[in-house]
Amino acid sequence: MKTFTNKLRQDIIKMIHNAKSGHPGGAFSCVDILAVLYKKVLNVPVEWDKSIDFNKRDRFVLSKGHASTALYATLAHCGFFPVNMLMSFRMLGSKLQGHPSSRAQLPGIEVSTGSLGQGLSIGVGMALALRLDKNETSKVFVLLGDGEMQEGSVWESLMNANNQKLNNLIVIIDKNELQIDGRTCDIKSLEPLDEKLKAFGFSVYSIDGHNYDEIEHTLLEAKNSNKLCAIIANTIKGKGVSFMENNAGWHGKAPNDEQLAKALEELNV
Repeated sequence: MKTFTNKLRQDIIKMIHNAKSGHPGGAFSCVDILAVLYKKVLNVPVEWDKSIDFNKRDRFVLSKGHASTALYATLAHCGFFPVNMLMSFRMLGSKLQGHPSSRAQLPGIEVSTGSLGQGLSIGVGMALALRLDKNETSKVFVLLGDGEMQEGSVWESLMNANNQKLNNLIVIIDKNELQIDGRTCDIKSLEPLDEKLKAFGFSVYSIDGHNYDEIEHTLLEAKNSNKLCAIIANTIKGKGVSFMENNAGWHGKAPNDEQLAKALEELNV
């Protein structure tokens, strides 16, 4: 799995360098989670809407839509669309826009995201719709950033999920402890996050968001649970590239040629 995620990171940094724009830090912090989700956990057909089982699929919402390169790279390497499309990231007319767009009709993309704080509301709506459709097998996974958790709409969604007892919803929080302006604890502290989520009625797991076995075990346990679940994934912003790790300056910045070469050298292991 490490070889696979290193390849994803290499493509992510190439995409951002090629576009001269993007968000490497948050993509690197969540890409291990996405890799395990799509390789080991999600029931999603690579044929997408051409599959006869399309309506039975699990749903995934990348609420932190600025980490789109992580999702695009994962989808491409899992066979949803050709890998050679990745370098069209952020190009005019490309299906791979800076934030995921459902209007682009890219296989694997459920909804348009990127307006922070709205992805969980969408996920709650999806979970409710699946219940109304009597779809008992499909689950909804929503990945949020910890900086995004400062949005009030997130907590309204958590409250509604609890009120509706949505045991088909799994919330994953990419807790890299950094946002564009610095440390989340300095800007608007979330702590104690686990206790707050428990108070909102969630069964809460806290994991190492870069430990593949731990990620897989916890996601599968949450998926098979009949309870409302939230997973706090403790991660490192910029994980995998030494000069990006734990550096808020790499929230939304493209590497130059020298930095690209250095990053690729570190990831070529």
